[in-house]
Parts: sequence; structure tokens; C-alpha cells
Amino acid sequence: MVARSEESRQAILQSTLELLGVGEQALSGTTVQRLTIEAIAKRAGVSKATIYRWWPSKAALVLDAFVVEYFPRTAVRTDLPFREALEDHVKAVVRQYAGLDGAMVAQLIAESQYDPATLEEFHRRFWDDRREAAVALIQRGVNEGVIAADANPTLVATLIYAPIYQRLLLKDAPLDEQFASSLIAMALTGAAARS
Repeated sequence: MVARSEESRQAILQSTLELLGVGEQALSGTTVQRLTIEAIAKRAGVSKATIYRWWPSKAALVLDAFVVEYFPRTAVRTDLPFREALEDHVKAVVRQYAGLDGAMVAQLIAESQYDPATLEEFHRRFWDDRREAAVALIQRGVNEGVIAADANPTLVATLIYAPIYQRLLLKDAPLDEQFASSLIAMALTGAAARS
């Protein structure tokens, strides 16, 4: 029964991504707002009750499906020195946000502005862990002497990641590798340890 349950759970996550236009078997794609639990259940071959057994809302399901797709591609590496790990991570985030993952995150952020439950799920299932990982990465920079010892790791992480979200949400400039490189260089110059 456990294998069957896990098989159903994976089918639900995969169906969600496919309906949103993400992944190898992606359909034409719909928006998060227009996506329905009924459509997901039909595509996954399960009942709506099965979906609600694991997820309290559509937002929670979309976030979990997104995390499965997104986290492996944007991991914060611990096997590299700080600067290389930061460059690898920021470039990966920018690359993912330039595509369908970015569209999905932008839609979830938009929905969370008028739905407190979606905002709570966004924090719990995605944002809080990502923020902690970014702050821990900046703390590594402090520990390695690349970032000033008196720098606030949370503020430095915010200074690096906020422009990414600005471009994602406002679409005022491209999310590309040149932007990622410039962003990292500027942030590290401003936060660099002084001799």
C-alpha cells in the first residue's frame, strides 16, 4: 500500500507540473490561478480526496511540485569555496527563473498578495528554507574572510537576491548570466572584507 500511495503522490506532482507546462511531458501549460484540483486528479488518475489527503490547498500542491523540480537545479553547494558556490547558485537561480519556473514563482507570489493561506504555504514550503540556505552561504563567506566580519548575512543575502525577484516580477530587464555575474561582482565588492 505504501508503494501505491507513493506512486499516486508522484503522479500527482508530475501531473501538476505537466499541466503548468513544466517538464518533459509538459502540456501547453496553464496558469497557477486557472489550474484546478479536478484537472490534476484527472491527469494523475486519482480522486480529489486523494490529493487533499496530502495537500490542504492547490497552492501547497503547486509549491511542492515546484520544489521537486526547482531545488535540485539550484542547490547551494558545500563542496566549493564560498565565491564559487555563490556564483554557481545565483547563476542557477537566474537560469531557472528565466524560464517556466520563474513564471510559476511569480504567479505564486502574486496569489500570495491577496491570499494569506498561499503566503503562509509559500513561506513554509519554499521561501523560509531558501532564505536560510542563502544566509548560511553568506555566513560561509564571512567565515572564509571574503565577506566583512561585521556584515549582516541576512542583509547581504537580501541585497543579492532582491534584484533577481525585481526582474522576475517587474520584467524590467532580462534574467540572464550577464546579470547574474554583474550582480555577484557588485554585491561582493560592497560586502568585501577590508584589509
